[in-house]
Amino acid sequence: MITLRKADERGHAQHGWLESWHSFSFADYHDPAHMGVGNLRVINDDRIQPGTGFGTHGHRDMEIISYVLQGALAHQDSVGHGRAGSGNAGVIRPGDVQRMSAGRGVLHSEFNHEKDAVTHFLQIWILPRERGIAPGYEQKHFDDAGKRGRLRLIASPDGADGSLTIHADAKVYAGLFDGAEHAAMTLDSGRPAYVHLARGRLVVNGQPLSAGDALTLRGEQQLQLGQGEGAEVLVFDLAP
Repeated sequence: MITLRKADERGHAQHGWLESWHSFSFADYHDPAHMGVGNLRVINDDRIQPGTGFGTHGHRDMEIISYVLQGALAHQDSVGHGRAGSGNAGVIRPGDVQRMSAGRGVLHSEFNHEKDAVTHFLQIWILPRERGIAPGYEQKHFDDAGKRGRLRLIASPDGADGSLTIHADAKVYAGLFDGAEHAAMTLDSGRPAYVHLARGRLVVNGQPLSAGDALTLRGEQQLQLGQGEGAEVLVFDLAP
């Protein structure tokens, strides 16, 4: 079974300094029909205005992935990442992916320090395998060449293929598609898969998608992607 969720059906919040689209229930947006898929709990499509950001706040028992599409996002946390004197540690730009394991508790902040550029990024939360682990942080760069016309593994439980290591039963893939570029992936029909189109246009299993659209796949054995137009896509293999 394949279920389409159009971009404009998501929750929407406009705070002036922040515009956010919520794929699943979050903060003031609550929809019992959209509480997550498998162990994927949050995808927030955020745009932060120049010189603003999220002040220091806390998280616990969540694997949090930040995926920057435009601009730069500066991260600081109570474990010591991103502090003065640490160079660019904690600053992520397009191609960079950051994983923060909140574990038994961590404080952090996220800011767009640019003077005239909006930061556009996806904030992704995945439920961990176990609670109360030590907080952790990891950041890696995945260049366009490695994602061009294919699905590149960017996060996995065992850090396979140079991916980020997440403490969750999930795998996350990223791909870039244009023109004749296409890719296929075999799915485990006993596990849900989720496809989020971050930008552009793409046809997935015969379904045309535009930026912000998503598909949930249950009981499917194959994923087919093609006919892209400036497409950047994330694919999630999730726990039942």
